[in-house]
Amino acid sequence: METRTIFFIGKPGCGKGTQAKLLSEKTGWKVISSGSQFRAIGTEDTPVGRKVKSEVNMGMLSPHWFAMYLYLKALFGIPEGEGIIFDGFNRKVPEAELVIDSLKWLERSFVIFNIKVSDDEIRRRLLLRKEVEGRADDSAVDERMKEYNEYTAPAIEVFRTSSTLIEVNGEQTPEAIAADISAALALHEA
Repeated sequence: METRTIFFIGKPGCGKGTQAKLLSEKTGWKVISSGSQFRAIGTEDTPVGRKVKSEVNMGMLSPHWFAMYLYLKALFGIPEGEGIIFDGFNRKVPEAELVIDSLKWLERSFVIFNIKVSDDEIRRRLLLRKEVEGRADDSAVDERMKEYNEYTAPAIEVFRTSSTLIEVNGEQTPEAIAADISAALALHEA
């Protein structure tokens, strides 16, 4: 069965969005980014928008049920036979479990790419991105790393146990990382 569902996971600033974009350019598949969706919701002048904006700016992850609402809405809208790339919808254990359950239920093959980057490199990247892009959440480096260690690291273990996780060295050029991802996908299909 051809893998048509790809997820990227890793520390904040590891390059998930960059790799999702590069893979999308290669495959033509749509990218669904939880971070982009939450930041967009955070611009709305509603109680939900203000709450999301506050939590995003503090570097906190949104509740798993909210992330999964957005994930399932996107998943159920994918036309049969089309591929999809998810960026960041699997950052907590309940999310990881729901991702596995929903895709098994749909009989949709998937892989999770964990882009591994050291804490020191993450701090450097987030500070640089804050200077270049001005993202408010990049100011909350310590909180984002705390959230990663508390929630995302255990979610990665759920994927590792389910044999759907592929580790990628994220401390290379974006092009070298993309080449490793393409090679891993080819091996996964073999």
